[in-house]
Amino acid sequence: MAIHLLAVLVVFALAHGLPDLARLRDFSRLRVWLSVLTQIGGGARSVLGIFIPVLLCALIQWLLGGWMFGLLAFAFAVCVLWYSWGPRDLSEDVDAVVKAPDSDRRIVAAQLLRPDGDETPLAFEAPALVDATFQSALKRWFGVLFWFLLLGPCGALLYRLTQLLAWSPTLSELQSEQGRRLAQRLSLWLDWAPAHLMALALAVASDFDAVFHTWKSWHDRMGKGYFSLDLGFLSAIARASVDADVIAGDGYAEDVNDPLIELADARNLLVRVLIVWLAVTGLFVIGGLF
Repeated sequence: MAIHLLAVLVVFALAHGLPDLARLRDFSRLRVWLSVLTQIGGGARSVLGIFIPVLLCALIQWLLGGWMFGLLAFAFAVCVLWYSWGPRDLSEDVDAVVKAPDSDRRIVAAQLLRPDGDETPLAFEAPALVDATFQSALKRWFGVLFWFLLLGPCGALLYRLTQLLAWSPTLSELQSEQGRRLAQRLSLWLDWAPAHLMALALAVASDFDAVFHTWKSWHDRMGKGYFSLDLGFLSAIARASVDADVIAGDGYAEDVNDPLIELADARNLLVRVLIVWLAVTGLFVIGGLF
């Protein structure tokens, strides 16, 4: 896992220092790949569309493992993780809203905070913005990061391809309804563990009581088990933790109804959650557990 952690740090540096590189993330070839599979009907097209590239990635990952002291495997891991990241930069999207010169452009910029595939107009209200930011963080950061740390480059690619086939409107026409439902089901499975780890890290990085009680009350209210694929608890604890963080501010920013204040604090909390993830991963590496 040490090489994976180093690859994560390199990708963070690239995303922060060279944000324009994000324009090179082009998934249009996925349409070509699905078009090649048009003769395969039903859900098999979507399944093969995901797992054949993932298996090829795993094979390359394995073949490069012993070359040049692992340098080629490291470079491959960086490239795949960077390609699977995002695809848009969440911090830049938040900055675009916060720094917008007028309300009209602020509302337009806020639409970019929506998770991929969500075409419902985003209301410029504090709860909606916080919810969208956390959902996008799961899809753009934490989901791909979790599966990369667990499975390496093929895990990151598996997550990104699944999200695209499940939620991208431009790919829906190239899949059967059954195949799209399979991809959406798989995407929920892949999101389950990262979403819960986000909640745990959020409890550490923010108000533990607010996060824990909101998480528990959401499950009690919805009447669903803790292993349910309904991840609505993430929105509930996001709003509760941001509200608690704003209320506990330093005296000049305690309005939980101000969309810009809540949005900025949501971004700060997500960075703290990311730091908790990396710190725990670093402890695993130092302890030789992975």
